[in-house]
Parts: sequence; C-alpha cells; structure tokens
Amino acid sequence: MKKEEGKVSLEVEEEERSNFEQALDRTNGWSKLYRTWRLFLSAISIGLALYVLYAATFGGMPAWQHRAVFTSVALFLCFSFVPYKKGRTRLHPLFDIVPLLLSGALVVFTYTAYPDVAMRVGNVITIDKIFGTLMIALIVEGVRRTIGIVMAGLTLFFTVYVFIGPWFPGLAGHPGYSYNRLIDTMFISTNGIFSDPIYIASTVLILFLLFASILLRTGAGQFFIDFAFSITGRMRGGPALASVLSSGMMGTITGNGVANATMTGPFTIPLMRKVGYSKNFSGGIEAVASQGGQIMPPIMGAAAFIMAEYTGIPFIQIAAYALIPAILYFFMASVMIYLQARKQGIQGMPKEQLPNFWEVVLKRGYLMIPLILIIVLMVQGYSPMRAGVWAIGSLILISFIRKETRLSWIKMLGAIESGIKGSISTIMACAGAGVITGAVIMTGLGTRFSRMAIDLSGGELLPMLLMIMVASIILGMGMPTVSAYVILATVAVGSLTQLGVSVIAAHLFVFYFGIFSGITPPVAITSYITAGIAGGDPMRTSFQSLKVGVAAFILPYMFIYNPTILLEGSVPTIILGVSTATVGLIAFACVVQGYMVTKTSILQRSVLLVSAISLVIFEPISDGIGVGLFAAVFLFQWFKNKKSTVMEVQRKSSRDLPSTNSHMG
Repeated sequence: MKKEEGKVSLEVEEEERSNFEQALDRTNGWSKLYRTWRLFLSAISIGLALYVLYAATFGGMPAWQHRAVFTSVALFLCFSFVPYKKGRTRLHPLFDIVPLLLSGALVVFTYTAYPDVAMRVGNVITIDKIFGTLMIALIVEGVRRTIGIVMAGLTLFFTVYVFIGPWFPGLAGHPGYSYNRLIDTMFISTNGIFSDPIYIASTVLILFLLFASILLRTGAGQFFIDFAFSITGRMRGGPALASVLSSGMMGTITGNGVANATMTGPFTIPLMRKVGYSKNFSGGIEAVASQGGQIMPPIMGAAAFIMAEYTGIPFIQIAAYALIPAILYFFMASVMIYLQARKQGIQGMPKEQLPNFWEVVLKRGYLMIPLILIIVLMVQGYSPMRAGVWAIGSLILISFIRKETRLSWIKMLGAIESGIKGSISTIMACAGAGVITGAVIMTGLGTRFSRMAIDLSGGELLPMLLMIMVASIILGMGMPTVSAYVILATVAVGSLTQLGVSVIAAHLFVFYFGIFSGITPPVAITSYITAGIAGGDPMRTSFQSLKVGVAAFILPYMFIYNPTILLEGSVPTIILGVSTATVGLIAFACVVQGYMVTKTSILQRSVLLVSAISLVIFEPISDGIGVGLFAAVFLFQWFKNKKSTVMEVQRKSSRDLPSTNSHMG
C-alpha cells in the first residue's frame, strides 16, 4: 500500500536497523575502531541468543550459573547500549566505561565461580560479598537507565530495608538482617536476583522476544495493519477499530505497550485524525489498544510466564483463562469507539483506500502459522521453551515462501540482535524485581502485608479489592508490568486467597491493574507516548485512554464475582455468565459515553449504571435486574428514535407537498 493513496505502510526505518546491519554498512562514516566495537557487541548479543536457543533445545549450564551469567551479560550489554544520560551517543569514560568493565568482570566471575559458589550457601566469603554488592549496584543503575528512577529507587529501598527494619513501626518493622545474609539470599542462592523472574527472562521470555523480532522483520507488522483495516476500515469509526485490532495483534507478540504504540501509532493515529477523531481521543485509543496486547493470548506479556511459575498452572491454561477477559476488553474498547463515532457522525474509510481482505490473507497470511503452531504445541503438552524454539524454526522456514518476507542471513542476524537489544529493559526489570522479591521473602513483608490488609478491610472482600486496586495502580506507575506484577503477586495475592478468592483470579486481578497503570493518570506512560505521536495534550490523552479502556477497571472485579469468564462452571453456565458480563460492559460504555441509540438523559445514565453494577455479580436476581434495566432503556430509546425518524420524514413530506401541488397546477 502507498501512503499517497491514504493507506498505511510499516517499514523498518534506517535508525531502527540493528548494530550489526549498520556496522556492515560502509556508507555511514563510522571509524574502523567504532565499527569494530559495534560488531563486537553484535557478536555478544547474537552469541547470547544462540546460547539461549541451544539451552532450550539441549540443556545449558546449571541453574545458578545459567542465571548469573545471563544477568551479567545483560548488564554488560545494558551499559554498552544505554548511556548514563539520555541523549548521549558516545560512552562516558567514567559513568559508562567503568560500569562496563565491572559488568565484564561479573561475567568472568559468575562463569568461573561455579560449582564452588554452590558449596558456600549460608557461608559467604569476602569475594562473594564484593561481587554480590557489585551486581546489586549495577542492577540498580541498569534499572535506572532502562526503566527510570522510580523503579531504581524502589529496588534500592528494598535492599536497604533489609537492614533498617527495626526502625519501622508496627507490621512494617522486622528484626533486621546481616550483610552476609543479604548477599547469601540475593546473590548466592536462587531466591533473590536469580529467582523466578530472571529464570523466566533467561529461558521463555527471551525466546518469544526473539520470535517477535524475527516475525516483525518478515513484514508481519504490515500484515497486522492491512488485515485490521481490510476488516474494519469501512465500518463507522473504522480506522479506530482497526487500531484496536492491529495493536492487539501486535501487542500479543511484543508484550510491551510502549513498544507497540511506538510501532503502530504513527500509522493508525493519522488515519483516525483523518476521519474526524480528535488528537487526544486518537492517542487514547492507540494507548488502550497497545497496552491491552499484554493480556491477549497466545503469547501475552512477560508477566504471564512468571504467573505460570508462581501459580504452578501451565502457561497454556493461563492463556485459556485470560482469553475471554481479553476479548471482552477489546470488545468494550470497540463499543466505546463505535458510540463516539455515532455521537460525532464519523463514518468509515472509502473502499478504494483500503486493502483487499483476500489479497492480504493470500499474500502474507501464512506468517501466522508459527503463532498457531505455538498454541498447538503447548496444548499438546510442550513447554513454552520448546514451543518457542519450534516457532522460531518454522518462522525462518516459512519466511522463504515469498520474496517479500524472505530473510537474508544479514537480516536474520540483525533481527536476532535487535531482539536481544529490545529485551534488555525487560531483563533489567526482572533483575530488579528479583531484588525486591528477595527482600520481601527475607523480611516476611508479604505475610505481614496480607495480615494488615485483612485487618484494615475488616475481613470484607470488596474493601480489600479496592485497597489492592489502588496499591496496584500506584505501584504500576512508572514501572514495567513485570516489575509491578512480581511485587503485587508477592505482597498482595496472599490476602485475597485468604478470603477465599481462587489463585488464578487473585493473580489476574493484580496482573490487570499492574498493566493498566500505563494508561492511568497521572503517570500514564503509554498514553504520553501516543499523545506525542498524535500531537495532543498528554494529560488529556491519558484521561481519554482511561475513558476508552474503562473495561480494564471492571473486568478484574468480574474475575472475583463472575468467575464464569475464567471458564469456571459448565458450558451453559459459562455462556450465560459471559453473556451477562457483556451486557454489563455495554451498559457501562453507554454510561461513560452518554449515548446509546441516541443521547442519554441523566436518569437513563443512572439506570444504566445500576444495570452495569448489577451485572458484575453472577447471580440470577442481580442479572435479571441488570438485563431488564438495560433492555428497558434500549427499547425506550429505540422506539423514541424510530418515532422521531418517522415524524421527521412526515415533516419533510409535508414541506415538499405544496411545491409539488403547485407544480402540478
């Protein structure tokens, strides 16, 4: 498709090429030394990826050594690729090169220290304290560079909290622990830095990020956009609906709301603006769709794999539990868009400006085969690691079907390096989350937090949910989903399960609110990114995204009060529960938009709000009330609209009649 014809085009820009591809380009004017350095970094990145693929297929180093070396190499790459100060293009002799050399020393130590280090659990020596302290310090700085000061400060605070517990009052206090105990837990064992988050990052997550990077290089991103526009482009508010569909498809493989918005926003937002949506509303829609990709199976985000490890539930089952809520989330966003389009009289795009559905499917539809293969293999009992390896292999083979998707060896290695480079921030988040998890386990903060939350809520479920919702949103501000989820799962899930909430419902509850802090003011990171793309106001865009994505704040309560959407119950019960939940979400969308068939009055909005609240709980009486109130408002508006339409036609006919008679005379 060509941009001059009003259609979108997604291509890899020059600045988005990997270091490997740029280093091989002799026209960029780099010095020989700098070119050699970039090729060295490319070799490290590609080597790490190949090791992960080998380890997933044939087995790798022992657990501690594997995780420690992986983290150390990631730190080395972090200080190579991400400067100490945003905007710098060259390494600083002190703030970049020194951490780089220290992280290189960590790589050597973590590789050579095993198996002796395993024998020193509970009895650390000086060398362990030196390198353990070094790793914690470098992780804090790596987190600051890749994620931000908030997450770095939180990681540092929990490290210090291990020692200053006696200064805290009440349940927040603890006896305090020695420095030896800190290093033993954080560095020598697999209960701190090298706990589940880093394990997932070094096995499953890195494979799926590599898969996503290679898939996007084949042109799958263009396929997602073309596919979405071919289906929804002609509908009322079509470009906005296409944004939801394409960003949802893209987000499920990238697992990162900001990255997704950055990739798809420059193409979907201008088209939304073209048909009549405001800058802020267009940016809000893109933010909601991009952030929601993390909840859409089959791949979802990094936190979903960690959830499988925490709960002991196979990942494919978690994906199944998450499917209906994800569909309801995107359906709700689509309803909000449709109602806004009706209010503003916005139509779809002309057919001639849209791609042909069958042409799109026949041209690049085969790129979806690896995604289908992932689902099939995991249903068959394959581990996510093994499924990821097979998916990458099949994708490489399938890319050769057509010239447009074919990957040369340079593009292949470039995609692998880009995948590793793009994963650094997530690895740093997992390492920081490991430090926090280790501190929470050491100090027993999780147990005490659960007890405190139960006391404050009086043992009542709804106040408890509201408290955890607020805590989830606050903790999620300014930090990636994986970090927010790990912290919340460690300290908050226990309080919910103690009140009888199922394990999966409790984990999904904090998972959702941790994700959607990205579109919640005042620190709505994804909304701010899309506001910049749309040229809108960041705060107003974040409020628009909050409005469009309001389902994200209702669905988690449905996990608790309407567990049928998590596939609990018989098939007829699930169908009934999902149906009533859908009606409730539509009712709430009408309340927020102030529009149904026509504009709603204050009384009608109040009735619809009662309907929506009644349908959150899956009970015969409340569902009957909710559906009845919704139907009453709908029928009243429908008949009123029909009557006004008939009267308008009659008025037009009566105005035309005299002129017609005069002409006949």
